[in-house]
Amino acid sequence: MTQELALLVADVFEAAGALRRAGEALAAAEGQTQARWQLMSVVSEEPLPVARAARRLGVTRQGVQRIANELVRDGLGEFRDNPDHRTSPLLALTPGGRGALAAITRRAEAAHAVMGEGLSPADLAAVRTLLRRLTRQTDQWAEVEAGGDAGGVRRGPRSRAAAGRAAEDGS
Repeated sequence: MTQELALLVADVFEAAGALRRAGEALAAAEGQTQARWQLMSVVSEEPLPVARAARRLGVTRQGVQRIANELVRDGLGEFRDNPDHRTSPLLALTPGGRGALAAITRRAEAAHAVMGEGLSPADLAAVRTLLRRLTRQTDQWAEVEAGGDAGGVRRGPRSRAAAGRAAEDGS
């Protein structure tokens, strides 16, 4: 069992690398980076403070702040007043940001159709269920190992859809 899990972890890392390279290529075709794409996606449903966007992405606030500043500088995002916290503005997409995100999303949908050829919906659903369970158990292990504080970085759902899926499968 331990050996099989180690092999699965290696496969997941390899798949993550391949998907990251593909994501960078998709984003680059629209003049963006994968990090900018991910941040635009996270704030596309609702404007968020940088710290909350960072938690959803599972990365540092400082890195997200840098990318948010770039999006604002390039006219793809804007900071709005946050009625809940005066010193933590909300990052929102501008129409230009929504257009850039839509263009990347169209490219990604076409790429996913090719990448997913020959994979059945049932197989994909089974893999997703297994990966969500492994992620949940890994996060639980990491929190215990860190004494209840998983290194200060908390992983969260990237979207309401992801949160809904997590609720459906009991995570």
